[in-house]
Formats: sequence, structure tokens, C-alpha cells
Amino acid sequence: MNRKKKINQVLKSKVKKMNAKLQKSNKPKYVSKAERERIALEEATQNDNITNDETSEE
Repeated sequence: MNRKKKINQVLKSKVKKMNAKLQKSNKPKYVSKAERERIALEEATQNDNITNDETSEE
């Protein structure tokens, strides 16, 4: 009985781990601090360009 139980336990745990790997995570992808800073600078320069264009048209 114990041998059967142990084999089933091992097989169930393997199936559970495989299913867990297949599930899609809702967690957002990690972005490093340097990457976030670079993206913020790009957005800031784009916003500056847009505001400069608007003021020059007026």
C-alpha cells in the first residue's frame, strides 16, 4: 500500500508542476530600473516635441 501511495504521490506532483508551468501568469514582465528611466526620458522628449509643435503653430 505504501509503495502504491508513494508512486501516485510522485506522479500527481509531476502533473501538478507541469500544469503550473503551462498556466499564463498575470504578473507583468519585469522592467529594470535603468530601462524604466530610459522609457521615461523618451516619453518626456516626445511630450516636449509635441508641446513645442503646438506652441509654434499658434
